[in-house]
Amino acid sequence: MDDKTKTGGADRTKININESYEVDYWANKFGVSKDKLKAAVQTVGTSAAEVEEFLTK
Repeated sequence: MDDKTKTGGADRTKININESYEVDYWANKFGVSKDKLKAAVQTVGTSAAEVEEFLTK
């Protein structure tokens, strides 16, 4: 389970699509729908950097 008191640092390098607040955060950050974000994570994994790269191609 995520420690919701730790919201910076290493926690921001991975995307947990099982936590709705993270899906909201990352979808908003990348400017995509929640479904598109989830599909990207399923394609390239949970690395935020790799998901961002995938979504900007």
